[in-house]
Parts: sequence; C-alpha cells; structure tokens
Amino acid sequence: MDGLFVCIDHVGLAVPDLDEAIKFHTEVMGWRVLHREENQEQGVAEAMIGTGDQGPENAQIQLLAPLNENSTIAKFIGRSGPGMQQLAYRVRDLDAVSATLRERGVRLLYPEAKRGTAGSRINFCHPKDTGGVLLELVEPATH
Repeated sequence: MDGLFVCIDHVGLAVPDLDEAIKFHTEVMGWRVLHREENQEQGVAEAMIGTGDQGPENAQIQLLAPLNENSTIAKFIGRSGPGMQQLAYRVRDLDAVSATLRERGVRLLYPEAKRGTAGSRINFCHPKDTGGVLLELVEPATH
C-alpha cells in the first residue's frame, strides 16, 4: 500500500488548563478555536485551533487538558510537563493503514479504532516503534 498518509492532521499539545491555553493561543498567538469538546473515554477536554483562513482540510493544533488525574494527558503532564504530546497523521482508511503498519512491525495501542475529535476514527502507534514519538492515525469523520 503506497501513500499511507494524506498529510499531517495536527500536533497535540498537553496543557494543564484548557481555558488558559485557549486564551494564550487566541489572544497572544492569534489562532482561533475551530472546535471544542470533551472526550470522556479518552479523559480529555480538547480544542482544535487554527488560523482565521484555515479549515479542517489543513493542519491544526490540538490543545489537550486532562479531565481527571487518571487520564493519559494527566499522566503525561505529570511525567514530562506540558508540551508536545503527539503528532497526528491523516489517513483515508484507518483499518487498511493499521493493517499495513502491523505487517511492517509497528505496534498499535488499540486493537480496534477509537472515537476521536469530531467523530473521527483514531489509533496510535507505539512510541517505542516510532523513534520515541507518539504518532496518532486520524481518519476524519465523513459528515
């Protein structure tokens, strides 16, 4: 399977306080909030931000704040502090890409896709197989 990835979908930043992070990124950096939600299954409050001209077809920044102390983001912040937590690649067919990566020796964190931002389908490549970077695979929802 050639052309596994469409583009970089987003960069995920772990933040301790979502409202404060949104305030900084909008008021100081000039980004705007494109989407905001809570994902109870993942234990995060999140916001996707982008430039005023940017739409969902372009790369974005995802701000991720923990909903509780047991969430993956809370554990990441406790271990590494706030900062870049993941790099996400956009894919057209998550199941096909997942199967190809598994055949090539890459471990995925979940046996099946999970629900991501705005109804997308996601999975993650194990950082030990990807040079220490948590890579997210994102198949955007079709509305």
